[in-house]
Amino acid sequence: MLAKIVIQNYRGFRRFELDFDPDMNILVGDNDAGKTTILEAIELALTGRINGRPLAQVLSPYLFNKEATEEYIAALRDGQTATPPELIIDLFFGKEAPATLKGTNNLLKLDEPGVRIRAALNPDYLPEYAEFVKDPTQVRLVPTEYYRVEWLAFSSNAITFRSVPATASLIDASNIQLQSGVDYYLNGIISNHLDPRERVELSRAYRSLREAFADDESIVKINEKLRGAPRDVSELELTLGIDVSQKSSWESNIVPHLDDLPFQYVGKGEQSTLKVLLALNRHVEDAHIVLVEEPENHLSFPNLGKLVKKIGDKCKGKQVFITTHSSYVLNKLGLENLVLLSPTTGFRLDSLPVDTRDYFRKLSGYDTLRVVLAKRSILVEGPSDELIVQRAYRDVHDCLPIEDGVDVINVRGLSFSRFLDIATLLKANMVTVVTDNDGKDAVDVEAKYAAYTAYPNISICVGKGKDRPTLEPQLLGANGLATMNSILNQNFGSEEELLKYMKANKTTCALAIFASEQTINMPEYIRDAVA
Repeated sequence: MLAKIVIQNYRGFRRFELDFDPDMNILVGDNDAGKTTILEAIELALTGRINGRPLAQVLSPYLFNKEATEEYIAALRDGQTATPPELIIDLFFGKEAPATLKGTNNLLKLDEPGVRIRAALNPDYLPEYAEFVKDPTQVRLVPTEYYRVEWLAFSSNAITFRSVPATASLIDASNIQLQSGVDYYLNGIISNHLDPRERVELSRAYRSLREAFADDESIVKINEKLRGAPRDVSELELTLGIDVSQKSSWESNIVPHLDDLPFQYVGKGEQSTLKVLLALNRHVEDAHIVLVEEPENHLSFPNLGKLVKKIGDKCKGKQVFITTHSSYVLNKLGLENLVLLSPTTGFRLDSLPVDTRDYFRKLSGYDTLRVVLAKRSILVEGPSDELIVQRAYRDVHDCLPIEDGVDVINVRGLSFSRFLDIATLLKANMVTVVTDNDGKDAVDVEAKYAAYTAYPNISICVGKGKDRPTLEPQLLGANGLATMNSILNQNFGSEEELLKYMKANKTTCALAIFASEQTINMPEYIRDAVA
């Protein structure tokens, strides 16, 4: 199994290091965080290839880290003797790997087994390179024309596919060609359900069908007409027919139908699911490492649940890497397997309390990835609180929170502590809880969260005043009867009557407040949360 990867100057990573779990690794991060790059780097180190082609054939300046390239060019133009950047991927294996792979030829200088792929300036081209950089103004990219690619073990010995003790299968439904998937699917059905005699009969029936094409009355008339066509290219007669040679067989021309629809006309979700499962059936059996790129594409929750279960079942005993933007996938496969990517490393949530992990696995619809990915999030108890907090934020900052990269997350009840368990591990992510006092002193509610507020990235904002236990009396207290009647387009004679109406119509009132053009005084704890 794979133990660790270290990347230098490859795509978005200047220097990146990540330890792997021997079973499941779920890679998450913002767009362009490098999720796909890691899968690509693993496959590249194991095979020496990108998209099926050797790295030496496709080596491009755009595979090199942009920051490293810019520093190299700037140094040249400053008159310095600058060495062009090296692209290196070091892949460490577990202790069980062959001793022939063991050595210190890696970026960490550890005496471990592993393989590396390296693209660097070729010493054979030093004179040509020196001539090229005499005029630094013409150097705009890494001069990969003067590079060579090495695929080595950590022992510094050259390797081949047979030298690598692990094989990987990369599954990306968006890149699986439909027709090849259909062929494999069809052949699988035929192999499992048709005996040799039936296969012969199918082949004979298909040949007879093609031969009958030429005897069709309309085709006979068309061919008679074509025989009289001008023979500008050849003296031979031109006619139409269907290829009846062995090269054109029924396997390549008969296509499966699902509910009487040709496969290519079935919905994208069904196609995506089938293609992922076909790839799993076809490639995973002999692979040690399974790489799955965003399995959630085009899928509804029920179908995604089925697919996630099948991926888990088919990949037992293998090391799996999955990239995802789906909280559902993350929660189902386990928060402890999450790897949140940064430009230099990734960190795991495997230190979460077991009951919190189980909580999210059972309630897998929770948007856990939102709190993981947001640099700043505000947790609220329900939809009414979410609307009011968004209005309060807009009043202060002249934009909605999401436009500032602040995510207001409705945790649907009092599961704050579950999300705060995650927040304690996300030291760079600011998390604020907005909560009612429920008829208690605010200090007592704050004390309940003292273990979390000890972390500098977590804060708790609680409504003051036991006589105003929830959001509605807090809003009424901050604005008064007349103002709230006006905002809600009501005409109640007492605060008690208006409060009863607000509690019975929580979301309707919150929507009215959110959309109102009147000035609204927000309760202090909400002002603190959005400040």
